[in-house]
Amino acid sequence: MSTATRSSEGSRVAVRRGQVSPPTALASIGLGGLLVLALWLHDTPAVIGFGGWLTNAGRLTGLVAGYAIAVILLLMARVPALERGLGADRLARWHAMGGRYVVSLAVAHTLLIIWGYSVSAHTDVVSQTSSFIRSYPDVLMATVAVLVLVAIGVTSARAARRRLAYETWHFIHLYTYLAVALSFSHEFATGADFVDNAPARWLWSALYIAVAALLLWCRLAMPVRAALRHRLVVLGVRRESADVVSVYIGGRHLGELATEPGQFFRWRFLTRDLWWAANPYSLSAAARPDWLRITVKVAGGHSAALSTLAPGTKVLAEGPYGGFTATRRTRRRVLLIAGGVGITPIRALFETLPGYPGEICLLYRANDIGEFVLREELEAIARSRGAELHLLPGRPGQGSSDQLAAERVTALVPDVRQRDVFLCGPPGMMAAATRELRRAGVARRDIHRESFVF
Repeated sequence: MSTATRSSEGSRVAVRRGQVSPPTALASIGLGGLLVLALWLHDTPAVIGFGGWLTNAGRLTGLVAGYAIAVILLLMARVPALERGLGADRLARWHAMGGRYVVSLAVAHTLLIIWGYSVSAHTDVVSQTSSFIRSYPDVLMATVAVLVLVAIGVTSARAARRRLAYETWHFIHLYTYLAVALSFSHEFATGADFVDNAPARWLWSALYIAVAALLLWCRLAMPVRAALRHRLVVLGVRRESADVVSVYIGGRHLGELATEPGQFFRWRFLTRDLWWAANPYSLSAAARPDWLRITVKVAGGHSAALSTLAPGTKVLAEGPYGGFTATRRTRRRVLLIAGGVGITPIRALFETLPGYPGEICLLYRANDIGEFVLREELEAIARSRGAELHLLPGRPGQGSSDQLAAERVTALVPDVRQRDVFLCGPPGMMAAATRELRRAGVARRDIHRESFVF
């Protein structure tokens, strides 16, 4: 049984060196936003008439949209300090929220500028729009950029996202870079804040160059360097159930990856059909000196193809990423809750979290008794550690009939309010479980969750 020095009740874990804390990240983003506002104010000595107010509101929304798109690209650059300090779940939520802001601001910028110019020129918006497109080629490029952003926003909406395979969604998102390139050109060609302001042009260029450099380094150079160092290959594939497989990956110097249970990698399997996509899968067991393991449920073409991987297939892995680790733990007792294939990072934590008998408890929810993935391993871990394991089969219910309803959780784990809770599963299940945990009296800061969907 693993043991370690216990943390005091209610204490909070400090962010590790080399990680960016959420308050620091938010403060940095806010400071950048204030600088953008200062730039607009500097170049806006006076506003004359209703048309002038509309046009200047369009200028401001355009500037903020340009800044916001640089921020959301940075959030998705896979910078290790951000990934480990903020966690994949928070990054995903911030990115999604930032994406909505970018689309809304870009559309508002377009409409306000057209409206403002039409008011000042005493013409209608249709004629003004036609004039913009015919007279300013860069405006046509900006229009394409806005349409691309809107298309990406629509496909990222929850209803649309559920209907798209991950690979399709990922491919559509690649057009973000086209939209950025077109909008950046537009900003410098006609942006009133940049045309006659060389320092502003230099600073704006520096922002985009820095983000581009981080994207290239973290998403291209680092994975290539890791591939040359670790030489990862598929060792074998084991079928866990009708629609779940485990893939074992071996390589050199795996200890240098400094992988923590609960983290994930973005995996690129170098076959003819899979080489182009890097999909996020968390480790389903603590990393070993000579192998890593992921366990994947078939949910699209990429995951289905994993069952046919041949031993010796070369692998590129980006990571490890995510903050869903023991570093979030602040209490002596821990409750782990998993739904479906969300058991994968939870299984690694169940194996490794330090604790005496009775201090670690796992609630595992699945629709049917046959859908409990890695069940034998979980039962063996529970026996060897003296940990509690509760398998909860059944379809999601309403109110107290649900397997993870507050009343049910409290009956199984009476001291749930005094525990850290680690939660992983489908988005709907995690949202419902979070509500029930809050209803059971668990503090929001003690509920740790992470998604791996982008």
